[in-house]
Amino acid sequence: MIVIVDYGMGNLRSVEKALASLGAAARISNDPVVIGQADKLILPGVGAFGDGMKNIRTYGIEDAIVRFAASGKPLLGICLGMQMLFEDGEENPGVRGLGIIKGSVRKFDPAALGPGGLKIPHMGWNQVIWSKKSFLFDGIGDRSNFYFVHSYYPEPGEDVTAGVTGYGIDFASVIQKGNIAATQFHPEKSQKNGLRLLLNFIHYRG
Repeated sequence: MIVIVDYGMGNLRSVEKALASLGAAARISNDPVVIGQADKLILPGVGAFGDGMKNIRTYGIEDAIVRFAASGKPLLGICLGMQMLFEDGEENPGVRGLGIIKGSVRKFDPAALGPGGLKIPHMGWNQVIWSKKSFLFDGIGDRSNFYFVHSYYPEPGEDVTAGVTGYGIDFASVIQKGNIAATQFHPEKSQKNGLRLLLNFIHYRG
């Protein structure tokens, strides 16, 4: 059973529909028991780091997500769901993340994006360069395009970067640490390449 975590933020139905188009049924839930019983877990998200973590704690599901990550079963974070896997973020200083991955979430520096050039948020299609092997990439070519919408990016404090994207700076757009994987882009909005990545997650057995 694939469970999509519902903490009151994110395009849950879009992820559910993308999985259904690939023949995989999923259950949307914020029940810690259901989360613990999942075979695979997806943590999606759209919005602010602080709001996301506040909701996760209000719903009482933080421990269930952290325990699932430690269980060895596959977990996929998407966009804000990826960012909340880290320890903290500049968007809401003092707010503690899930701490599953070492590192922080940084804001794009306008000065690094060039005068009159790149804008914040980073929105639209951009390439992902594979930096190390990941099960997510099976059947997807290096430098393939995916759809991004974000103003913040993860800065890992450990060797988990599997894909890199350039936007003024090179940032980690895909991470993998054993059974835990995450993307800064939205696979459910990334057409053929995104669907293939989700299919790879569906088929992954660890």
